[in-house]
Amino acid sequence: MKKLVSSVLVLCMIAVALAGCGNKSTETTKAIEATASTEAAVSTEAVSETQAAEGEAATVQVYIAASLSNAMDEISANYKSVQPNVDLVFNAGSSGKLQTQIEEGGACDVFFSAATKQMNALVEGGYVQEADVTDLLENKVQLIKPAGTETKVTGFENITDAANLALAADTVPVGQYAREIFDNLGITDQVMAMEVNECEDVSAVLAAVSEGSNEVGIVYATDADSVADKVDVIATANDTELKSKVIYPVGLVKNTEADDAEVAAAKAFVDYLKTPEAAAVFEKYGFSCIN
Repeated sequence: MKKLVSSVLVLCMIAVALAGCGNKSTETTKAIEATASTEAAVSTEAVSETQAAEGEAATVQVYIAASLSNAMDEISANYKSVQPNVDLVFNAGSSGKLQTQIEEGGACDVFFSAATKQMNALVEGGYVQEADVTDLLENKVQLIKPAGTETKVTGFENITDAANLALAADTVPVGQYAREIFDNLGITDQVMAMEVNECEDVSAVLAAVSEGSNEVGIVYATDADSVADKVDVIATANDTELKSKVIYPVGLVKNTEADDAEVAAAKAFVDYLKTPEAAAVFEKYGFSCIN
């Protein structure tokens, strides 16, 4: 910019020196002034466009359900090319645990839950505005076993034929969906009387089954698909077994510690999650996009 200003001053001095040299000199002066003006305008426009493309530097704290980890890692890498000045920091875990962290004052700008229950609780508690919530994805619940192993279990209805079961805690969405299946089939008491490995989240259930620690386990379809070489799918819950839809809502959280740039960056990221580019990534990992 300094170089440009110096160039303009030199051109102006030349114009003054030529002012008394007749019509030809006057035309030359006008041409020089017009060129300098155009160069300045183009330079200013280029700077503005660069600033608009990159946005202000900001860090966005994003709490995500553990089952979203793989998809969100890829989306984060893609988003960096769109907003290089924005750093996305993920906190992955069970939606119930993440809800508690937010309620206890955890710094969070965006919450991406594996169920509507936890998001609704945050809306009721005033941590999230209902208008800032979007039901974005849908998933399925599946019963799995270690790849290549034998089991008498053929579906959810005879899950008690297994020697043991990996099951997410009842504070975890997939654990809640599993218990709904048991209730709908009328086998809750029998299941809970089994040898149950209660896991902190769906990732732990997946690990327990894929490593062969448990005969069967209940996870999301997207989780089973992520290690398709390590687990076999026994059954996918149907509408009779699981009447609730497995919905993933995303919402903006009222983060009192965030500055204006971070608030704007959080909103921009949620908007990006609704784009066709993001949808393609989610579908790649087995999710169904609602919007």
